[in-house]
Amino acid sequence: MRILLFTGKGGVGKSTVAAGTSALAAARGLRTLVLSTDAAHSLADAFGSPVGSEPTEVAENLFVQQVDAQRRFEQSWADIQGYLLQVLDVVGVDPVAAEELTVIPGAEEVLALLELRLHALSGRWDVIVVDCAPTAETLRLLALPEALGWYMQRVFPFERRIVKALKPVLTRAAGVPMPGDSVFDAVERLHAELDEVRDLLAGPDSSVRLVMTPEAVVLAEARRSFTTLSLFGYRVDGVVANRVFPEAEADAWRTGWVEAQAKVLDETEESFAGLPILRSVYRTGEPVGVEALRDLAEEVYGDVDPLAPPAGEGPLKVTRTDTGATLELQLPFVSKAEVDLARHGDELVVTVGSYRRLLSLPAGLARHKVKGARVEGGALQVKFEERTP
Repeated sequence: MRILLFTGKGGVGKSTVAAGTSALAAARGLRTLVLSTDAAHSLADAFGSPVGSEPTEVAENLFVQQVDAQRRFEQSWADIQGYLLQVLDVVGVDPVAAEELTVIPGAEEVLALLELRLHALSGRWDVIVVDCAPTAETLRLLALPEALGWYMQRVFPFERRIVKALKPVLTRAAGVPMPGDSVFDAVERLHAELDEVRDLLAGPDSSVRLVMTPEAVVLAEARRSFTTLSLFGYRVDGVVANRVFPEAEADAWRTGWVEAQAKVLDETEESFAGLPILRSVYRTGEPVGVEALRDLAEEVYGDVDPLAPPAGEGPLKVTRTDTGATLELQLPFVSKAEVDLARHGDELVVTVGSYRRLLSLPAGLARHKVKGARVEGGALQVKFEERTP
């Protein structure tokens, strides 16, 4: 099963490109689902067809779903929210305000990805295309499972034991209800499901495709997205430059746009060297409907297979040496000064800008010491050496 995620800065046309790719896959006889995890759903508008919270067939082999994030939120967060509401009620918070306080910002978009897990496990689909939220929300979403994993491994077991042992005393002393097993079970279940989602999206059959328009600001965000996606182990397999003005005789205004876009497109080719840079020409009308979307995708991909599995070993690679090993993590567009590296027990802590990843080292490397590190050729290289007895 092939999984493709489309993301980009808001307004660049990622939903249109995602919809077109799914229409092309279905036309090839593959049972295809295009799934929107963006709170501002637009797939129904793109297909010109009503779309519900369950897979809706819009053409042969092509199904569309706009995830009901509120329903998913209630299913996965109900026990946790119920406990938090009890606590806020005891301390006198207004019920309406308490309801708002127990909803984590962005949680609906994160929980929408759990729908992807269910579809992947169902075995119903040959291809799943995900129309993600705009870039910033997508990056936070994809970073969450690993961050939650650290809490679950390091803090959660200890906290659960303490609460279980002291629950009667704490409840009487503080007057605040302590979380029961149902709350802890809900957190553990949520973590396990998100962890499965992360493994699925970082696997060999999944990749992210960046959609951009030929503008300097949009290119800068696409570069940052490439760096951060690589940091968290997700493969980027291509870039789609959308709304490119055709080179033709025109008035001075459009000629100026053509020249400005050509400059950004040259920078795009340099920035993403080694990745396919696909182009979609600015059309006279908005593509709406399965046929129009399929035509757009055929033009964009040309002779390129839109469903080809991502090449290479992924952003993270470990190579054995005579004295130990070298861990290499692809970090395109960053310099040594922008990377902070620390060793914490069996983990390697890598920080780039406002994003931090905790890499759990395999047993073979955990017994080694860090000998040195450098950033070279768009990659962080960490040298490990065997400890002397």
